[in-house]
Amino acid sequence: MADVLALVEARLRTGLGEPDARAAVTFLGTDRVEVLRFTDGDVVRYATLGMSVHPMTDPTAALADPVKGPRAELVLSVRGGIADTDKVLRPLAVLAASPQVEGLVVAPGASLDVGEPLWPGAQFTSVLVAEPGGLVEDLDLDEPMDPVRFLPLLPMTPNEAAWKRVHGAGALQERWLSSGTDLRDPLRKSVSLD
Repeated sequence: MADVLALVEARLRTGLGEPDARAAVTFLGTDRVEVLRFTDGDVVRYATLGMSVHPMTDPTAALADPVKGPRAELVLSVRGGIADTDKVLRPLAVLAASPQVEGLVVAPGASLDVGEPLWPGAQFTSVLVAEPGGLVEDLDLDEPMDPVRFLPLLPMTPNEAAWKRVHGAGALQERWLSSGTDLRDPLRKSVSLD
């Protein structure tokens, strides 16, 4: 277990550099989740460390496999110095603990909602899980363990989240792209959904 976390942290450092801050949160009945902060110019990245210790298990499975199954960590990128985004640490830890607490399998295209603003003044209460492979490469583990995937999170307004439920993740991402939406802007408004 500790070996997986050491490998994950090394991969995060390789992809994002040295963290300049870290915080830990422990929820009753779960393993500790850390959130590391990496600053790269005007972009601040927050990455979870601890979600990948155990494989995620389909909640309909009769028995949880302690070795096989998808593993992931979450990465959120925002522009620094515009909002108090460091307050996202607890919501990120909540999302990272959701596979253990709620039996979720977090995968690209999924929506995750914390039910409150991600940071003070944020329009966002949820995130869209994007495809991995951009900032941090997947981390292969020894067989039979699945690789750890580093899943980017894209903040969504409640209107965007509702629109995504009807039209799908791909359609929302296309809408963001065609509108030139800066998904790293911590104060952005909802994209036009007409």
